Amino acid sequence: MKPKILVLNGCNLNLVGVRNPTLYGGATLADIERVTRASAEAMGYALDFRQSNLEGEIINWIHDAREWAAGVIINPAAFTQSSLPIADALSVLNCPVIELHFANVHRDPAKANRHLSLVRPVVTGFIAGFGPEGYLHALNAVHLALNPVEFALGRAKE
Repeated sequence: MKPKILVLNGCNLNLVGVRNPTLYGGATLADIERVTRASAEAMGYALDFRQSNLEGEIINWIHDAREWAAGVIINPAAFTQSSLPIADALSVLNCPVIELHFANVHRDPAKANRHLSLVRPVVTGFIAGFGPEGYLHALNAVHLALNPVEFALGRAKE
């Protein structure tokens, strides 16, 4: 059985490809799922890809993932700034957790209200600013967390 990675998408991400395509691109969430799933399978993983506008549903999925997930990728969307319960649920996972966002809001001082993340202190890593391709970066980050690469630091042998 392949290790399974849970990909969670928060509120309003069901409208990706329709809502603000200049910021999020024209790909739909179904397009993103298809490409991410194919990449995951090529890497030897199964993918469980979900979206909900309901905070409690996302929390329940995180609780369930404690039993089976090798890794979790979460794009909490607007729950990033508002959901301590999602952060609390993520904090009990014993697997790599990657927080993901389409845009890098830190580049825009006018979006300072979006700079806060209640999720970030409990995740393994954070990816932002790569649009839909960020899902592939997050998948690779989970893979590397599960299969660390040894880097030889120090002087070359003479």
